[in-house]
Amino acid sequence: AEKKLYRSESDRMLGGVCGGIAEVYDFDPSLIRLITLFLVLSAGSGLLVYLIAWIIIPTESELKQE
Repeated sequence: AEKKLYRSESDRMLGGVCGGIAEVYDFDPSLIRLITLFLVLSAGSGLLVYLIAWIIIPTESELKQE
């Protein structure tokens, strides 16, 4: 079965983007959050990427309705 990216509703701190990525790709959510934080602080554009992902990636329940 094809795995689809979604925002986690159970493992979320802000928008659930990192939690969703961690669940889909079977990573530790804390590791994904640290990488995201590093990108935001070092590159600056990481925040923009996170906000765009928050807007375009559906939540877990929205994905299951399809």
